[in-house]
Amino acid sequence: MSNKILLLEDDILLGETIVDLLEDEEYLVTHCVNGQQAIDTTFENKFDIYLLDINVPLINGLTVLKELRDADDNTPTIFLTSHKDKLKDAFLTGGDDYITKPFDNDELLLRIHALLKRTKTSICTEIGLLSHNETLNRIIYDNKELDLSIKEYQLLLLLMKHVNSTVSKDLIIQELWNASDGGSNGAVRVYINRIKQLVPNITIQNIRGIGYKLVS
Repeated sequence: MSNKILLLEDDILLGETIVDLLEDEEYLVTHCVNGQQAIDTTFENKFDIYLLDINVPLINGLTVLKELRDADDNTPTIFLTSHKDKLKDAFLTGGDDYITKPFDNDELLLRIHALLKRTKTSICTEIGLLSHNETLNRIIYDNKELDLSIKEYQLLLLLMKHVNSTVSKDLIIQELWNASDGGSNGAVRVYINRIKQLVPNITIQNIRGIGYKLVS
């Protein structure tokens, strides 16, 4: 399974060069040219690593990572920068590594490989065919990463954390929705049915009138 990388770089030519370099190494790359686009993209997709330029339009790279970290997104991050005076802020914001421009292509690849190797060894919670990588926020089923929406991910993770115990509908709604979002039992049922389709060999019981239970 190829690793997925989000690249935030407003220099179009440099960005395309980096994309070509990474794709030649069989990485799957999404290139964003401003900070807002990068944040929006992370809401729709999960990545194995972020490569963030700092001085980009709309929202700078430091603020992008701060917002992601505040949302409990712990995806490993390398900053790409020509401003060494920003490095302290980069690490305080939650960055894992940096590389200064102009950089050697081989050095960039080595840093990416080293960071991925380090995070891939993080402890996983395993329940039968399911496993959750806490560092990368990934749920794997039968050796394949599940393509989950944010709420599907949150719901399945909640069931995994309470394996063999009933999770009430009220708790699910409380965990998945803000008070103003208007979660409902019907919406929970839709997400449960979707998850069941994605993990056919995992038992998720409907405890009538109470909630749901994932059985190991």
